[in-house]
Amino acid sequence: MSRSTRTLDDAVRQLMQEAWNLSREDGRAAAQLDHLYGRLQEPVHLAVVGPARSGKSTVVNGLIGDQIAPLPLGDGHDVVTRYADGPQPRVTARTADGAARELATTRSAHGLRMDPRTTRRSAITELRVTWPARSLRHINLVDTPGTDADDGHHAPVEHVTGEADAILYASQEIRTTDLQTLQTAQHGAVATAAPVNTVIVLTHADEIGGGRIDALLTARQLARRHQRDPAIAAMCTGVVAYGGLVALAGRTLSDADFTAVAAIAAAPRETQDACLMSADRFAGDDGPLPVDPDVRRRLLHRLGIHGVRLATTLARTGCATRAELAAELIRRSGLAELREVINGCFVERRTILKARTALAGLERLAGRLPGQDGVHLRARVEQLLATAHDFRELRLLAAMRSGQVAFTGDAGTEAHRLLGGNGTDAAVRLGAEHELSGGELWDLTADALHRWQQHAEDPRLGLHQRRAATAVVRSCEGMLVALGDG
Repeated sequence: MSRSTRTLDDAVRQLMQEAWNLSREDGRAAAQLDHLYGRLQEPVHLAVVGPARSGKSTVVNGLIGDQIAPLPLGDGHDVVTRYADGPQPRVTARTADGAARELATTRSAHGLRMDPRTTRRSAITELRVTWPARSLRHINLVDTPGTDADDGHHAPVEHVTGEADAILYASQEIRTTDLQTLQTAQHGAVATAAPVNTVIVLTHADEIGGGRIDALLTARQLARRHQRDPAIAAMCTGVVAYGGLVALAGRTLSDADFTAVAAIAAAPRETQDACLMSADRFAGDDGPLPVDPDVRRRLLHRLGIHGVRLATTLARTGCATRAELAAELIRRSGLAELREVINGCFVERRTILKARTALAGLERLAGRLPGQDGVHLRARVEQLLATAHDFRELRLLAAMRSGQVAFTGDAGTEAHRLLGGNGTDAAVRLGAEHELSGGELWDLTADALHRWQQHAEDPRLGLHQRRAATAVVRSCEGMLVALGDG
């Protein structure tokens, strides 16, 4: 951990202590501060947000690696559901009066299910699920109701995103309403000064073009095109194409699934092509494939028609074992890319994101404190936002993504990398392709520092470019301090 990151963490904790001193006689404020302090110790809270039926649950299931979500209550609706790592599966319901009770659940082919007679939804405000999963050791997933839901029971998306450290926005296609939702989520002084790290996930990528074999490749090209759109780039740190059914099938592929896929792949090619033309033909009782119709219907439910076509092609062209087929399905689904983005943008920036969440909470608290106490706390929050270099990096990365600040040639790519756009580790910032010694990293950093000092003083560059170059210089200096500490 770099000295600048430690300093930011220390500054936030000191500011929280000041807030405690200002509000020690306000029991509600003290409870809010206790909550904020506890959040600093927890993994990154990653909210999965999006319209109803946008594929949020396939994102959650793919990241966890099991068929869990969604957890609808007895009347078919759902509430905010939080997933955290734990020694054993467990579902706890929380009610409006703060009470908590454990719910009995059963596993089925469609995931976890609860007895509707034991879940009086009107009293339940939140579900908390503990699940033994390596992927949940560094993040807590927050699955939300659809942003377009309006039945009087769902917390508004602003509340969920305001509490989250980072956001995955799930959408089948990026629409104007999606951008408006994201813009609504980024309000307040903290959100403006330290842009929320949001990644847009193009779900159902495997359904593009009717589920053709190249659907996921086409979706990746579409994601890259969206990422170059200034209006979209201003709202997020990246756009990822994701085939949820294919990803989950890869993570949970059984021996029986592989045996069925291999049998289909061994059938005559003309028989395969005829039966895979549509989902109805593939699942029909009179299909000539050497696999029982019930097994075919199970495969169709698990993988979708595109996933079946893809798995059959992979089994026919070289994936000779269950492990090989599972690994290739995961690779092609976009899950690996999504996890890399989450790690680089969110997990590695954990301390910064946690500090941002704490400051957003202090900003809300300042609005409740009377008179000069509230004014003082708000001013201290704004001062820290303005002076912390970690937040300056986030603002500059957002400005570069939206096109407000741009460098020509390779300078833009290098600036993005040195500012931590690809990850905050020194080797990643420097673009080192292999493991380097501390001395080698120091030399690379010193070279980059000298290069960007020249950019900062180049009269041919505009004012915004020179200021951005100065920020890159500060990032290089921070790396030299961290390398010196090491």
